[in-house]
Amino acid sequence: MAVKMDNVGIVVEDLTAAIEFFQELGLELEGRTLVEGEWAGRVTGLGDQRVEIAMMRTPDGHGRLELSRFIEPSVVADHRDAPVNALGYLRVMFAVDDLDATLDRLHGRGSALVGDVVEFGGVYRLCYVRGPEGILVGLAQELG
Repeated sequence: MAVKMDNVGIVVEDLTAAIEFFQELGLELEGRTLVEGEWAGRVTGLGDQRVEIAMMRTPDGHGRLELSRFIEPSVVADHRDAPVNALGYLRVMFAVDDLDATLDRLHGRGSALVGDVVEFGGVYRLCYVRGPEGILVGLAQELG
């Protein structure tokens, strides 16, 4: 049985700010739309819902990120400030060509470095940043 990951979803309050942040990282906006109605609620188990969705795509076309802003029903929990060792979904990580340049660009969008940029085994430079609304994003630059 073949399995292929389609996307990772993140719920946000400010969809435009999240789109701009991930565009600055290098993702491309594939589309933005309103999803609503009973059929959508049957999939999520939320009943009648209205959700604005933006689908972002990595430049290589192999990864997608679905950003969602719930209009109805309202958001019920907020995990944006959870530390890296919290249970459940926590972060998404992207491979980048130039970690320092990426950090500079994202800093202009209000991101903040969580800890330090570290080197792992002479193979990667790694770090975490908090983007808009505290979204935790990992960045990795392969050394070589």
